[in-house]
Amino acid sequence: MAKKRILVTGSGSGIGKAIAKRLAGPDTAILLHARENHAGCEKVLAEVRALGAEADYLLADLRDKASAAMLVDRVVSQWGGIDILVANAGFPEIAPMGELTRDQFDRCYEVIQAGLFELVSRAWPSLIRSPHGRVITISTLNAHLFRPNYPTYPASAAAKAGSEAFLRAIAVQLAPYGVTANCVVPGLIEKDKDTEQFLTDDEMQPMLEHIPFKRQGKPQDVAALVGFLCSGEANYITGQIIHVNGGIV
Repeated sequence: MAKKRILVTGSGSGIGKAIAKRLAGPDTAILLHARENHAGCEKVLAEVRALGAEADYLLADLRDKASAAMLVDRVVSQWGGIDILVANAGFPEIAPMGELTRDQFDRCYEVIQAGLFELVSRAWPSLIRSPHGRVITISTLNAHLFRPNYPTYPASAAAKAGSEAFLRAIAVQLAPYGVTANCVVPGLIEKDKDTEQFLTDDEMQPMLEHIPFKRQGKPQDVAALVGFLCSGEANYITGQIIHVNGGIV
């Protein structure tokens, strides 16, 4: 069989890295992406190649509208098409209302929501020709959990929530072509220690009270679901928003 051609955005660390490694194998060709994490991409590149995948990476800021087209075009030109698009790139904008600026709000929208639109738009012709087309978006618990004693991130929550609605809308359009589109919503997932999102045990402890399992999840927990949704066993699952969060309701 021909190799599955895959793009995973935000794959230089964390969940994106785990997804790339989960999907990697001798039957895959993967383009990794990060905004500026050259060292992270180099490390992940070596790891997915060791798993048998053809692989490369590009650095690009998805706030630039041309970046999405550049990423998709690289997959198509290098491997002849795109079968699996995993839109993982994003970031938590922690500024609350009263401190949140319009530029911060716009950056979340442009990278997360508009970035997804640009990626899907560019990949659309290739996806609908694929025999196993998949679109997976990675959302956030902050688009679903709004409580006085839990952090609320208005800008990034709004951008991710918009991406979920967009995903469900395109799932209806893609279904006649046999292409599935699903969204995975991670809960509190361990972050790489060398990233600014990493939280110490003391910082994490109050949040663990919300989780029935009383622990953080691992990036591999999210990647396992993505791997399933990209497999042939998930051919009849589309338009779904699926949580990986240890039981938060």
